[in-house]
Amino acid sequence: MSDTSTHSQNHRGEPASQGYGFGTAPVFLASISTILGAILFLRFGYAVGHAGLPGVLLIILLGHMVTVPTALAIAEISTNRRVEGGGEYFIISRSFGTTIGGAIGISLYMSQAISVAFYLIAFAEAFRPLAGRIEELVRMPFDPRMISIPALIVLALLVLFRGANLGVKALWLVAAILVISLMFFFLGSPVEGLEKADLGVFKKVENSDSFILVFAIVFPAFTGMTAGVGLSGDLANPRKSIPLGILSATLIGIVIYVATVVKLAASASPEMLATDQLVMSRIAVWGPIIPIGLGCATLSSAIGSILVAPRTLQALGGDQILPLRRLNALLAQGVGKAREPRNATLATILLALITVALGNIDYVARIISMFFMVTYGVLCTISVLEHFAARPSYRPSFRSKWYISALGSLVCLFLMFQMDPVFAILALMVMLVIYRWLQAARGGQNDLGTLFFGAMTQTTRYFQVRLQQNASQPSSDEWRPSIIMINSRTFDRTSPLQFFSWLCHSYGFGTYLHFIPGHLNAETYREARKLLSKLIQMTQARHSGLYVDTMISPSMRSALAQSLQVPGVSGMENNTILFEFSTHDDPEVLQEVIDGSPLAAAARMNTLVLRHGDHFFGNRMKLHVWLTWHDYRNANLMILLAYILLGHPDWHDAEIRIFAAFPEAEVAEQRTRLLEMVTTGRLPISQKNLRIIATDESVDFESLVHSQSATADLVMFGFTEQRIGEKGSELFHRHRELRDVLFVSAQQQVLIE
Repeated sequence: MSDTSTHSQNHRGEPASQGYGFGTAPVFLASISTILGAILFLRFGYAVGHAGLPGVLLIILLGHMVTVPTALAIAEISTNRRVEGGGEYFIISRSFGTTIGGAIGISLYMSQAISVAFYLIAFAEAFRPLAGRIEELVRMPFDPRMISIPALIVLALLVLFRGANLGVKALWLVAAILVISLMFFFLGSPVEGLEKADLGVFKKVENSDSFILVFAIVFPAFTGMTAGVGLSGDLANPRKSIPLGILSATLIGIVIYVATVVKLAASASPEMLATDQLVMSRIAVWGPIIPIGLGCATLSSAIGSILVAPRTLQALGGDQILPLRRLNALLAQGVGKAREPRNATLATILLALITVALGNIDYVARIISMFFMVTYGVLCTISVLEHFAARPSYRPSFRSKWYISALGSLVCLFLMFQMDPVFAILALMVMLVIYRWLQAARGGQNDLGTLFFGAMTQTTRYFQVRLQQNASQPSSDEWRPSIIMINSRTFDRTSPLQFFSWLCHSYGFGTYLHFIPGHLNAETYREARKLLSKLIQMTQARHSGLYVDTMISPSMRSALAQSLQVPGVSGMENNTILFEFSTHDDPEVLQEVIDGSPLAAAARMNTLVLRHGDHFFGNRMKLHVWLTWHDYRNANLMILLAYILLGHPDWHDAEIRIFAAFPEAEVAEQRTRLLEMVTTGRLPISQKNLRIIATDESVDFESLVHSQSATADLVMFGFTEQRIGEKGSELFHRHRELRDVLFVSAQQQVLIE
């Protein structure tokens, strides 16, 4: 286990403090100082100018339809288990598994690292009123990067050499200045010379930007509520501090946002709001306090991001997510007792420097919005799945509502595609590529974690119960195969399992039981578990949709008696059993089929017997069905099984041919009957492939079959229990010259309409 996920306990059995052992205040301060950050000071005026007051209030509502469910989801998840180093990444990876968690965690880290650059670009805007003096001093046009790049370097040096403790202390000072600057703003008067005619609730500039563009630019303001979660590895009690810190910051942020946009709409014209980034300084009692507040807010947000992003990267390295082992070890290293992520901080600073060089605050804001949308959507999804998984181990002391989390997930997905459909698809594709790469690096590991399986189990249980209650006896025209097979020769041959998979690919359900002779004890149970793992791997490699298990029983007959009473995994009862034997098998194998058929008949189950040899179904192009006068009740089931086989890609190009042998007096009647069945049943069988053969005592049926079906890849015949009693095992040795043969006995009425 990596260092990022270990912790000790104190003498009372409670988790000991990790990292710096911070309390709730740093979580609240990191979140609130980011919420009341660059966007509030620089872009809320622009938003009111382009969207009008009602539009911005709707933006605030939509934004918090994402962030409030996410905050509630984080609060819920963090009260169920100790959230260790890595914050949101830790929550996602421990719920979905490190493969999916890693794909999202890399995107999350990128958004956090880019946020450092975003806030420093905004920090440079606070110096815009001093642009003239700066130009005189350096004798060149003012460029915000003159401020943002040196500020990043200074901030990086402080964090590298003084650590998170200094950053948290700075947040107290920043928060105090933010409160003062906002008080001065709210106490201010409308812009001097402003006419009442210039104001209006619905007024906005001409040729205004679209609503969704304004939303995309403003949305990063709402993402600040999770800033404190990244400090999880340095909290004394994350279970308490994370919910209290982020929820209180979120609620206070909502109140301040609404009050700010109302004040802006009542204090300046839409044109002023849209064009003057620092219009708040023209409204405040003392104008310079706004650039000072902006500088402090953006600097504190940058501090929060530069503290959080390296800890996410450190956790990614600790979980061996990144491509190189040495790189993972390097980034996972911590310095000192608090395990300061110095190497991860250096990597974050480098990425931030590259982004700062771009210099465009709106462009960077849209990138951040997309990454955060994905992360928030996943966090809400985790909460929804936890509710439906109903795991006994999931016992949070704080509970959100599943429908609130579901709303958050859906709004995230909707807004992503509204904001930028191309970039949304690109972002999802990039994460899919990262996921596939991580999956390949882990040897094909499909790490969905217990969360998905819990939800799937609950969903399956619900539908199985409903199906049993409402459809325990499905109508014959809605018949579909629910097949069970029990076999001791699973690992000796491939044809039976492959054929079984074909039957259950699209239209049917299959349960395969590997038979282990003996009595149930510790030794046979261990053997069964090992063989089950091997069987699951084999079916996964073949992309088979079968449900597989093992059966320990003294004899094949007792195993059959048990398995015929096993409920179907699909929620409906098993209605068909599949036997198999090879043309090379000893007579004892076929005797199992002879002994098992009466049991299947007693249980009113259709019986299929596959006789296979060395042909392995050839090219899967020719599928012949033979109908005869003495077993015509099998006709519907045989034809329907042939159609079901064509549903598998391996048989997609196959052609079904039906040969019906009847006494000459019945030929005309049977032809009409079969044509009607094929036509009304919408079966892919042309009339030229439907052949009615008149037979009498002089016709050699064996020779007739050989002449027509010697090259067929699969031939179907019907049989009855009466014929087994008369012919015994010889019944299944008929037509020895044919390749693979399926014998069918219908015990249930199957309609083709």
